[in-house]
Amino acid sequence: MAEVNLSHAKEFILLGFSDLPTLQDTLFSIFLVIYINILIGNGLIIVVTKSDKALQTPMYFFLGNFAFLEICYTSVTLPRMLSDLWTQNKNISVLACATQLCFFLILVVSESLLLAVMAYDRYVAICKPLYYTLIMNQKACIQLVVVSWITGTPVLIGQTYQVFSLPFCNSNIINHIFCDMPPLMKLACGNTTWNEILVYVEVVSFGFIPFVLILYSYIKIFITIQKLPSVMGRSKAFSTCSSHLMVVVLFYGSGIVAYLQPKTSYVAGIEKMLSLFYTIITPMFNPLIYSLRNKDVIVAMKKYFLNVKCHEAMR
Repeated sequence: MAEVNLSHAKEFILLGFSDLPTLQDTLFSIFLVIYINILIGNGLIIVVTKSDKALQTPMYFFLGNFAFLEICYTSVTLPRMLSDLWTQNKNISVLACATQLCFFLILVVSESLLLAVMAYDRYVAICKPLYYTLIMNQKACIQLVVVSWITGTPVLIGQTYQVFSLPFCNSNIINHIFCDMPPLMKLACGNTTWNEILVYVEVVSFGFIPFVLILYSYIKIFITIQKLPSVMGRSKAFSTCSSHLMVVVLFYGSGIVAYLQPKTSYVAGIEKMLSLFYTIITPMFNPLIYSLRNKDVIVAMKKYFLNVKCHEAMR
C-alpha cells in the first residue's frame, strides 16, 4: 500500500466491523438497543439518586456521578459506531479522530479515578464508621468528584497531541471500531518507543495505581467484615461492596489487558472484542448490577415509577 503522510492528510478510514458485511444491519440494531438501554438505565440511576431523600448519601452521590460519566463515556464512541454501520461511511477526519480519542481517554481516566473514590468511600464507611460523616462530608465528596474528572485532562490532551504529531505511514486505515491509542500507534512509523513508554506510564498512573488502591481498600474491608460479630452484619456490609467490585473487575480486567498489550503483539480482532467490553458491555451492565444487587435502589425506583403513575392518573 502506498505510503501516506498523515500530517497532510485530512481523514482516516475507520474499518469498524466492515469484515462482517452481512451483519451490518444486525450489529446496528444490537448496538442501538444497547445504547438506549445505557441511556435509560444510567439515566434512571441519576434521577432516583437525586430525587429520593433516602439516597442522599455519599455512596449514592458517587453512584449518580458514575452513571452520568457512563453516559458521557459511551456517547463518545457508540453514536459514531451507529452512524458508520447505518451509512457505511468509514471516513473520519483527523480532527474528529483526535477529538474522539482525547475525550475517550479523559473519560476512561475519570472513570478509573471515580471507581477508586467509590472504593475509598466504602472503606471509610465500613472500616471507620464513627468518622464517616466527618470524613465524607459534602465538600469532600464534591472535591473528590471534581478531582476525578479533571486530574488527567491536561496530561491526556498533551498525549493526544503527541500521538497525532507522529509520522504515520503505510496506511491511513484504522482497523478498529473507534479512534483508540493502540491501533493508532500501530500505524505510526519511525521510532515510537518514547510514545509507548508514555502510554505505559499513563496506564500505570491512571489505571494500575487506582486499581491497587481499590485492591488495598477491599483487603481492609474484607478484614473488617470478617471481624463483625453477626452473620447478618457481615452480609449487609459485603452487599454494599459487591456491586462496585463486579464493576471494577469488568472495567479494569478488559482495559488493562488492552492497554498493556505491546504494539508488536497487537491483534485487531482481540482488541475490538476487549474494547467492546470496556466501552459498551460494562456501561450496559452497570445499572443492572447496581440496581438488582441494591435494595435501596430497587425501592427508590419502585417509588419513582409509582409517583410517575400517580401524576399521570391525576391528569
